[in-house]
Amino acid sequence: MIINLNLNDKAISADVVPERLLVDWLRDELGLTGTHVGCDTSQCGACNILVNGLSIKACTMLAVQVDGCTLLTIEGLTKHNELHPMQAAFRDNHGLQCGFCTPGMIIAGIEIVRRHGSHVDAVTVAHELDGNICRCTGYQNIVAAIIDGARRMGASA
Repeated sequence: MIINLNLNDKAISADVVPERLLVDWLRDELGLTGTHVGCDTSQCGACNILVNGLSIKACTMLAVQVDGCTLLTIEGLTKHNELHPMQAAFRDNHGLQCGFCTPGMIIAGIEIVRRHGSHVDAVTVAHELDGNICRCTGYQNIVAAIIDGARRMGASA
């Protein structure tokens, strides 16, 4: 099936197998390996991407479902070799350790800011991260990074 979409600010048209998972299509067909496969059951959030501005778990969505949509993956956040404010906040706040969950956490953080604004608090961030699993950091630095990233996103808006 032919689908047309905007992916990381580029219009693309592609022929996809109807039963192909979005996460597999992004990784295997397009080489966008920042979207990780962690669980295939929508439990861990490692595959989070933005579809029409909303964070979705790409392991439970078919590629054909994004026909006509605008997608943003972790690879599309950096502009002109400059990190997105949320990416910079993760770097500066040590919001990562092994890095496996980091792309999904950053995407989730951006969605949290979209829904709650740039003055989000730690309780809200911790609640909103439900369904995003990190096996390394204990979340303290991830929450701090998202709060800092929210402030930076508000300042750059």
